[in-house]
Amino acid sequence: MPLTSPKLLSINNYYYYRGGAETVFLEQNRMLEAVGWQVAPFAMRHPKNLETPWSRYFVDEIEFGEAYSFAQKVIRANKVIYSLEARSKIRRLIDDFQPDVAHAHNIYHHLSPSILGVLKSRGVPTILTLHDLKIACPAYNMLAPDGICERCKGGRVHNVVVHKCIKGSTLLSGVVMVEAVVHRLLGSYRHNVDRFVVPSRFYIDKLTEWGMPAELFRHVPNFADVSRHEPNYTPGKSFLYFGRLSREKGVPTLIRAAAATGCSLSIAGTGQQAEELQALARELNADVTFLGYLTGSALHEAVKNASAIVLPSEWYENAPMSVLEAYAFGKPVLGARIGGIPELIRDGETGLTFASGDVESLADALQRFLALPASDISEMGRRGRRWVETEFTASLYRDRILDIYKELGVRVPLGAPASVSL
Repeated sequence: MPLTSPKLLSINNYYYYRGGAETVFLEQNRMLEAVGWQVAPFAMRHPKNLETPWSRYFVDEIEFGEAYSFAQKVIRANKVIYSLEARSKIRRLIDDFQPDVAHAHNIYHHLSPSILGVLKSRGVPTILTLHDLKIACPAYNMLAPDGICERCKGGRVHNVVVHKCIKGSTLLSGVVMVEAVVHRLLGSYRHNVDRFVVPSRFYIDKLTEWGMPAELFRHVPNFADVSRHEPNYTPGKSFLYFGRLSREKGVPTLIRAAAATGCSLSIAGTGQQAEELQALARELNADVTFLGYLTGSALHEAVKNASAIVLPSEWYENAPMSVLEAYAFGKPVLGARIGGIPELIRDGETGLTFASGDVESLADALQRFLALPASDISEMGRRGRRWVETEFTASLYRDRILDIYKELGVRVPLGAPASVSL
Protein backbone atom coordinates (compact mmCIF):
# COMPACT_ATOMS: atom_id res chain seq x y z
CA MET A 1 0.00 0.00 0.00
CA PRO A 2 1.60 3.33 -1.11
CA LEU A 3 2.47 5.87 1.54
CA THR A 4 0.49 9.10 1.55
CA SER A 5 2.23 12.43 1.02
CA PRO A 6 3.45 14.09 4.21
CA LYS A 7 1.29 16.95 5.45
CA LEU A 8 2.47 20.36 6.61
CA LEU A 9 0.28 22.76 8.58
CA SER A 10 1.85 26.11 7.67
CA ILE A 11 0.96 29.06 9.90
CA ASN A 12 1.36 32.83 9.57
CA ASN A 13 -0.74 35.90 10.36
CA TYR A 14 -1.02 36.97 6.72
CA TYR A 15 -1.52 34.89 3.59
CA TYR A 16 -0.19 37.30 1.00
CA TYR A 17 3.19 38.75 0.03
CA ARG A 18 3.52 41.53 2.58
CA GLY A 19 7.10 41.48 3.85
CA GLY A 20 10.12 39.27 4.40
CA ALA A 21 8.39 36.89 6.81
CA GLU A 22 5.47 36.35 4.43
CA THR A 23 7.85 35.76 1.54
CA VAL A 24 9.68 33.03 3.45
CA PHE A 25 6.37 31.50 4.61
CA LEU A 26 4.77 31.41 1.15
CA GLU A 27 7.87 30.34 -0.74
CA GLN A 28 8.52 27.57 1.77
CA ASN A 29 4.98 26.32 1.14
CA ARG A 30 5.63 26.32 -2.60
CA MET A 31 8.96 24.52 -2.40
CA LEU A 32 7.56 21.75 -0.19
CA GLU A 33 4.54 21.32 -2.46
CA ALA A 34 7.03 20.99 -5.33
CA VAL A 35 8.55 17.91 -3.68
CA GLY A 36 5.25 16.20 -2.93
CA TRP A 37 4.04 17.66 0.36
CA GLN A 38 0.43 18.54 1.06
CA VAL A 39 0.32 22.00 2.63
CA ALA A 40 -2.60 23.56 4.48
CA PRO A 41 -2.17 27.22 5.48
CA PHE A 42 -3.65 28.76 8.63
CA ALA A 43 -3.83 32.55 8.76
CA MET A 44 -6.01 35.59 9.33
CA ARG A 45 -8.69 36.64 6.86
CA HIS A 46 -7.57 39.63 4.84
CA PRO A 47 -8.71 41.26 1.56
CA LYS A 48 -5.26 40.77 0.01
CA ASN A 49 -4.98 37.06 0.84
CA LEU A 50 -4.16 34.58 -1.88
CA GLU A 51 -6.88 32.13 -2.83
CA THR A 52 -6.93 28.86 -0.89
CA PRO A 53 -9.60 26.27 -0.08
CA TRP A 54 -8.36 26.35 3.52
CA SER A 55 -9.51 29.94 4.08
CA ARG A 56 -12.71 28.69 5.72
CA TYR A 57 -10.57 27.91 8.78
CA PHE A 58 -8.95 31.36 8.91
CA VAL A 59 -9.60 33.67 11.87
CA ASP A 60 -11.37 37.02 11.62
CA GLU A 61 -9.32 39.98 10.53
CA ILE A 62 -7.69 42.19 13.14
CA GLU A 63 -5.41 45.09 12.27
CA PHE A 64 -3.37 46.19 15.27
CA GLY A 65 -3.74 49.88 16.07
CA GLU A 66 -6.77 50.57 13.87
CA ALA A 67 -9.46 53.05 14.95
CA TYR A 68 -11.90 50.63 16.57
CA SER A 69 -14.59 51.50 19.08
CA PHE A 70 -13.84 50.88 22.76
CA ALA A 71 -15.88 47.64 22.74
CA GLN A 72 -14.06 46.46 19.60
CA LYS A 73 -10.71 47.27 21.18
CA VAL A 74 -11.57 45.18 24.24
CA ILE A 75 -12.51 42.21 22.04
CA ARG A 76 -9.38 42.59 19.95
CA ALA A 77 -7.14 43.01 22.98
CA ASN A 78 -8.38 39.65 24.24
CA LYS A 79 -7.56 38.10 20.87
CA VAL A 80 -4.10 39.64 20.82
CA ILE A 81 -3.33 38.15 24.22
CA TYR A 82 -5.00 34.76 23.83
CA SER A 83 -7.25 34.00 20.88
CA LEU A 84 -9.94 31.46 21.67
CA GLU A 85 -11.16 31.79 18.09
CA ALA A 86 -7.75 30.76 16.73
CA ARG A 87 -7.62 27.78 19.12
CA SER A 88 -11.06 26.62 18.04
CA LYS A 89 -10.41 26.95 14.34
CA ILE A 90 -6.99 25.32 14.38
CA ARG A 91 -8.51 22.36 16.25
CA ARG A 92 -10.99 21.91 13.41
CA LEU A 93 -8.21 22.21 10.84
CA ILE A 94 -6.06 19.64 12.66
CA ASP A 95 -9.02 17.24 12.83
CA ASP A 96 -9.75 17.60 9.12
CA PHE A 97 -6.19 17.80 7.77
CA GLN A 98 -4.28 15.51 10.19
CA PRO A 99 -0.89 17.22 9.75
CA ASP A 100 2.41 15.42 10.27
CA VAL A 101 4.14 18.64 11.34
CA ALA A 102 3.28 22.30 11.95
CA HIS A 103 5.57 25.17 10.98
CA ALA A 104 4.66 28.64 12.23
CA HIS A 105 6.12 32.00 11.29
CA ASN A 106 4.69 35.31 12.55
CA ILE A 107 1.67 34.52 14.77
CA TYR A 108 1.81 37.32 17.35
CA HIS A 109 -1.06 39.77 17.90
CA HIS A 110 -3.37 38.13 15.35
CA LEU A 111 -3.41 34.35 15.69
CA SER A 112 -1.66 34.59 19.08
CA PRO A 113 0.58 31.95 20.71
CA SER A 114 -2.58 30.30 22.10
CA ILE A 115 -2.50 27.94 19.11
CA LEU A 116 0.83 26.45 20.20
CA GLY A 117 -0.72 24.64 23.15
CA VAL A 118 -3.34 23.07 20.87
CA LEU A 119 -0.64 21.71 18.57
CA LYS A 120 1.25 20.31 21.54
CA SER A 121 -1.84 18.64 23.01
CA ARG A 122 -2.60 17.02 19.64
CA GLY A 123 0.93 15.64 19.35
CA VAL A 124 1.85 17.71 16.29
CA PRO A 125 5.60 18.46 16.16
CA THR A 126 5.87 22.24 15.98
CA ILE A 127 8.54 24.53 14.56
CA LEU A 128 8.54 28.30 14.88
CA THR A 129 10.68 30.45 12.58
CA LEU A 130 11.83 33.57 14.40
CA HIS A 131 11.71 36.55 12.07
CA ASP A 132 12.10 38.91 15.03
CA LEU A 133 12.85 38.93 18.77
CA LYS A 134 9.25 38.71 19.99
CA ILE A 135 9.75 35.65 22.22
CA ALA A 136 12.11 37.77 24.32
CA CYS A 137 11.05 41.39 23.72
CA PRO A 138 7.32 42.22 24.03
CA ALA A 139 7.78 44.94 21.38
CA TYR A 140 9.54 42.36 19.12
CA ASN A 141 12.55 44.47 18.07
CA MET A 142 14.46 45.47 21.23
CA LEU A 143 13.99 49.07 20.18
CA ALA A 144 12.55 51.77 22.44
CA PRO A 145 11.88 55.40 21.51
CA ASP A 146 15.38 56.26 22.75
CA GLY A 147 17.15 53.53 20.72
CA ILE A 148 18.36 49.95 21.20
CA CYS A 149 16.78 48.61 24.38
CA GLU A 150 17.18 45.47 26.49
CA ARG A 151 15.41 46.74 29.59
CA CYS A 152 12.90 43.85 29.59
CA LYS A 153 15.68 41.30 30.08
CA GLY A 154 15.15 39.17 33.16
CA GLY A 155 11.36 39.44 33.01
CA ARG A 156 11.10 43.22 33.52
CA VAL A 157 8.45 43.49 30.82
CA HIS A 158 6.74 46.46 32.49
CA ASN A 159 9.33 48.57 30.63
CA VAL A 160 7.36 48.18 27.40
CA VAL A 161 4.61 50.29 28.99
CA VAL A 162 6.94 52.70 30.75
CA HIS A 163 8.56 53.58 27.42
CA LYS A 164 5.41 53.22 25.25
CA CYS A 165 7.26 50.95 22.85
CA ILE A 166 4.22 50.09 20.69
CA LYS A 167 3.35 53.04 18.45
CA GLY A 168 3.86 55.45 21.36
CA SER A 169 0.64 54.16 22.92
CA THR A 170 0.21 53.26 26.57
CA LEU A 171 -2.87 51.16 25.71
CA LEU A 172 -1.23 49.12 22.95
CA SER A 173 1.97 48.75 24.95
CA GLY A 174 -0.09 47.55 27.91
CA VAL A 175 -1.77 44.91 25.77
CA VAL A 176 1.54 43.44 24.61
CA MET A 177 2.90 43.56 28.17
CA VAL A 178 -0.03 41.47 29.39
CA GLU A 179 0.44 39.18 26.38
CA ALA A 180 4.10 38.66 27.32
CA VAL A 181 3.27 37.94 30.98
CA VAL A 182 0.49 35.48 30.11
CA HIS A 183 2.57 33.46 27.66
CA ARG A 184 5.61 33.39 29.91
CA LEU A 185 3.45 32.01 32.72
CA LEU A 186 1.95 29.44 30.34
CA GLY A 187 5.34 28.58 28.84
CA SER A 188 3.77 28.92 25.39
CA TYR A 189 7.09 29.04 23.58
CA ARG A 190 9.42 27.15 25.90
CA HIS A 191 7.09 24.15 26.42
CA ASN A 192 5.07 23.96 23.19
CA VAL A 193 7.62 24.65 20.43
CA ASP A 194 9.91 21.75 19.56
CA ARG A 195 12.44 23.74 17.51
CA PHE A 196 13.04 27.39 16.67
CA VAL A 197 14.38 28.12 13.20
CA VAL A 198 16.55 31.25 13.25
CA PRO A 199 18.00 32.93 10.12
CA SER A 200 20.88 34.66 11.96
CA ARG A 201 23.38 33.41 14.51
CA PHE A 202 23.16 36.79 16.21
CA TYR A 203 19.53 36.13 17.16
CA ILE A 204 20.42 32.71 18.58
CA ASP A 205 23.14 34.28 20.72
CA LYS A 206 20.84 37.09 21.87
CA LEU A 207 17.93 34.80 22.76
CA THR A 208 20.12 32.34 24.68
CA GLU A 209 21.63 35.33 26.47
CA TRP A 210 18.06 36.19 27.53
CA GLY A 211 17.56 32.70 28.94
CA MET A 212 16.16 30.49 26.17
CA PRO A 213 17.64 26.96 25.92
CA ALA A 214 20.27 26.88 23.19
CA GLU A 215 19.38 23.30 22.21
CA LEU A 216 16.00 24.43 20.86
CA PHE A 217 17.52 26.65 18.14
CA ARG A 218 18.54 25.68 14.62
CA HIS A 219 20.31 28.11 12.31
CA VAL A 220 18.74 28.13 8.84
CA PRO A 221 19.77 31.09 6.65
CA ASN A 222 17.24 32.73 4.35
CA PHE A 223 17.44 32.10 0.62
CA ALA A 224 17.24 33.82 -2.75
CA ASP A 225 16.00 32.23 -5.94
CA VAL A 226 18.78 33.19 -8.34
CA SER A 227 16.75 31.94 -11.32
CA ARG A 228 14.55 35.02 -10.88
CA HIS A 229 17.49 37.44 -10.74
CA GLU A 230 19.50 38.34 -13.83
CA PRO A 231 22.72 39.90 -12.53
CA ASN A 232 24.21 43.17 -13.75
CA TYR A 233 27.83 43.45 -12.69
CA THR A 234 28.37 46.88 -14.26
CA PRO A 235 28.51 49.50 -11.47
CA GLY A 236 25.80 52.13 -11.59
CA LYS A 237 26.20 55.79 -10.76
CA SER A 238 24.26 55.85 -7.49
CA PHE A 239 24.04 54.04 -4.17
CA LEU A 240 20.58 52.62 -3.38
CA TYR A 241 18.63 52.12 -0.18
CA PHE A 242 15.34 50.26 -0.48
CA GLY A 243 12.98 49.45 2.37
CA ARG A 244 10.83 51.11 5.01
CA LEU A 245 11.42 54.77 5.78
CA SER A 246 11.25 54.40 9.54
CA ARG A 247 13.64 55.47 12.26
CA GLU A 248 15.17 52.06 12.99
CA LYS A 249 16.42 51.82 9.41
CA GLY A 250 18.98 54.61 9.88
CA VAL A 251 18.19 56.49 6.66
CA PRO A 252 18.89 59.97 8.17
CA THR A 253 22.42 58.75 8.95
CA LEU A 254 22.77 57.59 5.35
CA ILE A 255 21.59 60.94 3.94
CA ARG A 256 24.04 62.83 6.17
CA ALA A 257 26.88 60.53 5.10
CA ALA A 258 25.93 60.92 1.43
CA ALA A 259 25.93 64.71 1.82
CA ALA A 260 29.34 64.58 3.51
CA THR A 261 30.86 62.61 0.61
CA GLY A 262 28.93 64.29 -2.21
CA CYS A 263 27.85 60.94 -3.63
CA SER A 264 24.61 60.21 -5.43
CA LEU A 265 21.97 58.29 -3.47
CA SER A 266 18.59 56.86 -4.46
CA ILE A 267 15.97 55.90 -1.89
CA ALA A 268 13.11 53.53 -2.71
CA GLY A 269 10.37 53.09 -0.14
CA THR A 270 7.67 54.76 1.90
CA GLY A 271 7.03 55.23 5.58
CA GLN A 272 6.49 57.61 8.42
CA GLN A 273 9.84 59.37 7.89
CA ALA A 274 9.35 60.17 4.18
CA GLU A 275 8.68 63.91 4.48
CA GLU A 276 11.30 64.35 7.21
CA LEU A 277 13.93 62.65 5.05
CA GLN A 278 13.10 64.76 2.01
CA ALA A 279 13.41 67.90 4.12
CA LEU A 280 16.77 66.71 5.49
CA ALA A 281 18.10 66.07 1.98
CA ARG A 282 17.07 69.58 0.91
CA GLU A 283 18.57 71.13 4.02
CA LEU A 284 21.92 69.41 3.42
CA ASN A 285 21.79 69.94 -0.35
CA ALA A 286 22.42 66.22 -0.70
CA ASP A 287 22.22 64.49 -4.09
CA VAL A 288 19.30 62.24 -3.12
CA THR A 289 16.56 60.98 -5.43
CA PHE A 290 13.40 59.67 -3.76
CA LEU A 291 11.91 56.96 -5.95
CA GLY A 292 8.82 56.30 -3.84
CA TYR A 293 7.42 52.83 -3.35
CA LEU A 294 8.79 50.33 -5.86
CA THR A 295 7.98 46.67 -6.26
CA GLY A 296 8.40 43.89 -8.80
CA SER A 297 10.32 44.70 -11.99
CA ALA A 298 10.61 48.41 -11.13
CA LEU A 299 12.45 47.60 -7.89
CA HIS A 300 14.57 44.99 -9.63
CA GLU A 301 15.68 47.53 -12.23
CA ALA A 302 16.58 50.04 -9.50
CA VAL A 303 18.76 47.43 -7.79
CA LYS A 304 20.41 46.29 -11.03
CA ASN A 305 21.25 49.88 -11.99
CA ALA A 306 22.78 50.78 -8.62
CA SER A 307 26.45 50.93 -7.74
CA ALA A 308 25.81 49.18 -4.41
CA ILE A 309 23.04 48.65 -1.89
CA VAL A 310 23.34 50.32 1.51
CA LEU A 311 21.78 49.03 4.75
CA PRO A 312 22.30 51.70 7.45
CA SER A 313 20.21 49.91 10.09
CA GLU A 314 20.20 51.09 13.70
CA TRP A 315 18.38 48.15 15.29
CA TYR A 316 18.99 44.43 15.67
CA GLU A 317 18.27 43.30 12.12
CA ASN A 318 17.84 39.55 11.77
CA ALA A 319 18.95 38.40 8.31
CA PRO A 320 17.70 40.96 5.76
CA MET A 321 16.44 39.41 2.55
CA SER A 322 17.56 42.59 0.76
CA VAL A 323 21.22 41.56 1.16
CA LEU A 324 20.68 38.25 -0.61
CA GLU A 325 18.54 39.91 -3.29
CA ALA A 326 21.29 42.46 -3.92
CA TYR A 327 23.88 39.69 -4.29
CA ALA A 328 21.58 37.77 -6.61
CA PHE A 329 21.50 40.86 -8.86
CA GLY A 330 25.29 41.07 -8.73
CA LYS A 331 25.49 44.09 -6.45
CA PRO A 332 27.83 44.65 -3.47
CA VAL A 333 26.32 45.58 -0.11
CA LEU A 334 27.44 48.20 2.39
CA GLY A 335 25.94 47.28 5.75
CA ALA A 336 25.93 48.45 9.35
CA ARG A 337 27.71 46.28 11.89
CA ILE A 338 24.60 45.46 13.90
CA GLY A 339 22.41 42.39 14.41
CA GLY A 340 22.79 39.71 11.75
CA ILE A 341 23.94 42.03 8.94
CA PRO A 342 27.72 41.38 9.38
CA GLU A 343 27.08 37.64 8.93
CA LEU A 344 25.95 38.35 5.38
CA ILE A 345 28.81 40.63 4.28
CA ARG A 346 32.36 39.49 3.66
CA ASP A 347 34.07 42.78 4.36
CA GLY A 348 36.21 43.83 1.41
CA GLU A 349 35.01 40.88 -0.68
CA THR A 350 31.24 41.21 -1.19
CA GLY A 351 30.89 44.70 0.28
CA LEU A 352 31.91 46.85 3.22
CA THR A 353 30.72 47.28 6.80
CA PHE A 354 30.56 50.37 9.01
CA ALA A 355 29.59 51.30 12.57
CA SER A 356 25.83 51.52 13.01
CA GLY A 357 24.49 55.04 13.59
CA ASP A 358 27.88 56.63 12.88
CA VAL A 359 27.79 59.23 10.09
CA GLU A 360 31.58 59.45 9.89
CA SER A 361 32.03 55.68 9.67
CA LEU A 362 29.37 55.36 6.97
CA ALA A 363 30.80 58.32 5.03
CA ASP A 364 34.22 56.67 5.16
CA ALA A 365 32.75 53.41 3.78
CA LEU A 366 31.03 55.30 0.96
CA GLN A 367 34.26 57.14 0.16
CA ARG A 368 36.34 53.95 0.17
CA PHE A 369 33.84 52.28 -2.13
CA LEU A 370 33.81 55.25 -4.52
CA ALA A 371 37.60 55.04 -4.73
CA LEU A 372 37.51 51.44 -5.98
CA PRO A 373 38.10 50.70 -9.68
CA ALA A 374 35.00 49.58 -11.58
CA SER A 375 36.60 46.15 -12.04
CA ASP A 376 36.88 45.69 -8.25
CA ILE A 377 33.25 46.68 -7.75
CA SER A 378 32.18 44.23 -10.45
CA GLU A 379 34.20 41.48 -8.79
CA MET A 380 32.53 42.22 -5.43
CA GLY A 381 29.17 41.72 -7.15
CA ARG A 382 30.33 38.45 -8.72
CA ARG A 383 31.53 37.15 -5.36
CA GLY A 384 28.19 38.01 -3.79
CA ARG A 385 26.33 36.22 -6.56
CA ARG A 386 28.53 33.11 -6.20
CA TRP A 387 27.98 33.14 -2.44
CA VAL A 388 24.21 33.11 -2.90
CA GLU A 389 24.46 30.37 -5.53
CA THR A 390 26.40 28.12 -3.15
CA GLU A 391 25.12 28.91 0.37
CA PHE A 392 21.71 30.60 0.15
CA THR A 393 19.74 28.64 -2.44
CA ALA A 394 16.12 27.57 -2.15
CA SER A 395 17.08 23.89 -2.33
CA LEU A 396 19.56 24.24 0.54
CA TYR A 397 16.94 26.03 2.60
CA ARG A 398 14.40 23.29 1.86
CA ASP A 399 16.83 20.52 2.79
CA ARG A 400 17.81 22.24 6.04
CA ILE A 401 14.13 22.58 6.98
CA LEU A 402 13.43 18.96 6.11
CA ASP A 403 16.38 17.85 8.23
CA ILE A 404 14.74 19.54 11.22
CA TYR A 405 11.43 17.81 10.46
CA LYS A 406 13.25 14.45 10.34
CA GLU A 407 14.97 15.27 13.62
CA LEU A 408 11.49 15.50 15.16
CA GLY A 409 10.48 12.11 13.78
CA VAL A 410 8.52 13.34 10.77
CA ARG A 411 8.56 11.02 7.77
CA VAL A 412 10.27 12.79 4.86
CA PRO A 413 10.09 11.00 1.48
CA LEU A 414 13.38 10.06 -0.14
CA GLY A 415 14.33 11.11 -3.62
CA ALA A 416 13.51 14.82 -3.41
CA PRO A 417 14.78 16.68 -6.48
CA ALA A 418 18.15 18.36 -6.20
CA SER A 419 16.74 21.81 -6.91
CA VAL A 420 13.47 23.61 -6.61
CA SER A 421 12.03 26.01 -9.16
CA LEU A 422 10.11 28.70 -7.38
